[in-house]
Amino acid sequence: MFTGIVEELGEITAVENLGDSCRFRVRGPVVTEGAKHGDSIAVNGVCLTVVEHDADWFTADVMAETLDRSSLGALAEGSRVNLERPMALGARLGGHIVQGHVDGTGQVLERKPSENWEIIRISLPADLTRYVVEKGSITVDGISLTVVDAGPDYFTVSLIPTTLALTTLGIKQPGDPVNLEVDVVAKYVERLLANSGQGAGR
Repeated sequence: MFTGIVEELGEITAVENLGDSCRFRVRGPVVTEGAKHGDSIAVNGVCLTVVEHDADWFTADVMAETLDRSSLGALAEGSRVNLERPMALGARLGGHIVQGHVDGTGQVLERKPSENWEIIRISLPADLTRYVVEKGSITVDGISLTVVDAGPDYFTVSLIPTTLALTTLGIKQPGDPVNLEVDVVAKYVERLLANSGQGAGR
């Protein structure tokens, strides 16, 4: 489990095509400290498994399913990525519960800079709109954010200078894809209501 609090802005240093999958080599000295083979590290919100590692880099295999369902397929050598290690048992939950299981992808639609923050509007797939509410939580490229406005096919988030400086959302431009993970609590509530006969159809 992750919290959506990005620890480090890393970089893809190599992409190896393996046919129906690929292997990323990622530079990230903070998240590789103490890393072991088989550990999990979230890369732009996608939970990946460490294959090899050294003092400041690790490799991870990405299957075709993940490449198809996330924005990782658009990454290339030199791409910057958000990195986070799993939350340690007993640690503070700084953001919200993030599984590292991407629900879909959106696209940056617009950036509106202000003096001390910036509003970003992001497209939202139709099958995810019911999980996104004003002032609720959403994960964008692995970043735990609060929804400002929830529209029929978009949502907006407000970014403080720290988020702009230390994550990929500081450099994403209109047209760029982003990974989205909705609040898992909303999905559990939906399933419980459906099983009790109080779902959307009732």
